[in-house]
Amino acid sequence: MSLRDKLFVTLQYLIPQHALSRLVGILARSEVPWIKTTFINMFMKRFGIDLSEAQFEDADQFPTFNAFFTRALKADARPLEASENNDIASPADGAVSQLGAIRANQVFQAKGHDYSLYDLLGGDSALASEFTNGQFATVYLSPHDYHRVHMPFTGTLRETRYVPGDLFSVNEATANGVPNLFARNERLVCIFDTEQGPMAVILVGAMIVAGIETVFSGQVTPLPKQVVTTDYLRSKPIALEKGEELGRFLLGSTVVMLFPEGKAKFAPNLKPGSQVRVRGKLGAYTNEDKH
Repeated sequence: MSLRDKLFVTLQYLIPQHALSRLVGILARSEVPWIKTTFINMFMKRFGIDLSEAQFEDADQFPTFNAFFTRALKADARPLEASENNDIASPADGAVSQLGAIRANQVFQAKGHDYSLYDLLGGDSALASEFTNGQFATVYLSPHDYHRVHMPFTGTLRETRYVPGDLFSVNEATANGVPNLFARNERLVCIFDTEQGPMAVILVGAMIVAGIETVFSGQVTPLPKQVVTTDYLRSKPIALEKGEELGRFLLGSTVVMLFPEGKAKFAPNLKPGSQVRVRGKLGAYTNEDKH
């Protein structure tokens, strides 16, 4: 790790992560013209944002920075490429951080760093056992990416688990330098039941992320500093189709997906650093014998 990356990681331990994120959240929600216009223009210039695929191509049409950041795309911008029944779709635009086999209950983060399913899922051993020896994929959304999260596979929402935590950045430097990063940051765990078994889609918060929203519950953070589980099977079932919107980040972050043992197989060309697009094909369910 370079000296610059080490300093970046160290600084994150020292700054008030949640206070900074709340301040950014206030500014990002502001409808004061000069505030929202200033932030949008600065962001577009800094990260080279192209609005040609967005429903609104004029930055002045967005009422707030949040509306700009979570902008919808044109209907034909991301066709469903994972169109076969067993295909697994990318949940987001971004880059593959890591993917592959879960070793017993350990998920690979970066060289020298693993984290446990138990910790990632908020301390539920029964839930963790559903993904033991399964497969995982982590997709990092950089600031210039489209920031809505879509379903990798058709499923019915079983439960969500809000897990409080830190708000470290989730870029490559921090993943290499902060142990248990995705199991220590604030996150929303969404568990779906599919025709291929359980599937977890985990929205991980990060530095200056002003919130996480879902299509079924609205904004879910910040919440009390305890794990909050919501059972959706006791109410009207929520079924979402593959490629359908699930939620969004109010600034960039990461999505972690979990699949059961002997089920998912990722495309052989995918590796850490591979660029993916929402609704593109990540792999497919294989129904391999677990034994």
